[in-house]
Amino acid sequence: MRGSIASLPPLFPELSTVLHLSAAELSVLGAVPVLCFGLFSPVAAPLSRRFGEERVLGAALIVLAAGLLLRGSAPDVLLFPGTIVACCAIALMNVLLPSLVKRRRPDQAGLLIGLYLTALAVGGIMGPLIAVPLFQAAGGGSEATSITVALWALPALAAALAWLPQLRFRTLPEFLPGAARGRRGALAMGHRLLAWQVAAFFGLQSLSYYAALSWFPTMFRDRGMSPAHAGALVALMNLGNAVTALLIPVLAHRVTDQRRLAVVSTLMTASGLAGAGFGPLGTAPFFIFLLGLGQGATLGLGIFYTMARAADPVVSASLSAFAQGAGYLIASAGPLLIGLLHATSGGWALPIWTLLALAMLQLATGWLAGRAKTINPDGSVPSHVSAPKSA
Repeated sequence: MRGSIASLPPLFPELSTVLHLSAAELSVLGAVPVLCFGLFSPVAAPLSRRFGEERVLGAALIVLAAGLLLRGSAPDVLLFPGTIVACCAIALMNVLLPSLVKRRRPDQAGLLIGLYLTALAVGGIMGPLIAVPLFQAAGGGSEATSITVALWALPALAAALAWLPQLRFRTLPEFLPGAARGRRGALAMGHRLLAWQVAAFFGLQSLSYYAALSWFPTMFRDRGMSPAHAGALVALMNLGNAVTALLIPVLAHRVTDQRRLAVVSTLMTASGLAGAGFGPLGTAPFFIFLLGLGQGATLGLGIFYTMARAADPVVSASLSAFAQGAGYLIASAGPLLIGLLHATSGGWALPIWTLLALAMLQLATGWLAGRAKTINPDGSVPSHVSAPKSA
């Protein structure tokens, strides 16, 4: 899910040369994943109610592999269509995996969400780490582009094979009267202030991540860093994601109020952004790792909020769909905004200051979403929830 996206930004200059992509087209390419996540996340819950979570996830893996093979078959023509197909499949998995965890193993939700996010981070590490060396080893031309962008179909196919035993299940949400179903739907979440707070926090942390993922390799290369080194720094950022994405959901599961975790995580993100953007190149590895720690922690909280702020798995799936749909639409502005600000100002100071200002807004929404409240099946939001059992 992550490797197929994270492998592209370190190659933006090469893609510009080989495929004749403009800076504006590269900005759009960076925004395509999060835009697809935002547009297709709301589809996940209705599909799961019709066909069952397990079968929708299995189909999404096949569509993901098909999209990646499509973009590799003729990247000069199909890079954008193939990426769109692949990212639409990822959008379904983004929504359904947390609700699957809440339904099957609620007692270990923190640990399992942490493992899921760690697996995401591993893809984020491998993608940028091998992208430039693989492109160069393959000759650096159009054939190298095809190989590099299609490679990630292989783990997608392996995941589809591993998922085959789950297809015998067809788990559907329990029957609900029409009125109750409406109060639980993704669109109904738009009437809940708490749902908007979760969505805003999720969207702003995703904006920070995808803006950095899309443009920090280019920023470091503009400052004199080699392409391979710039890609390695993005891999280091995702290594930081892996550490806190595993840890934070486990910690969050042990408390009813996650506000302090949101503050610490967001301040780590802001410190990493400032250091990576304004510090000397020699300190870049430290600050990019700190940035990764903060982003992994906020991602873990964002995903955890979609479970912790929901009273049952059905509400969780709807809240997850709403938060990721609205949140990723917010996040899709990140790569476009940073690319525009860089092109307009001719430097990287204005983009970094903008990301820091958005981090302060992220802190406020994380504080509000971290309060011990849940959305009930009838749409009500009680003032407090009881402490969860330890995982």
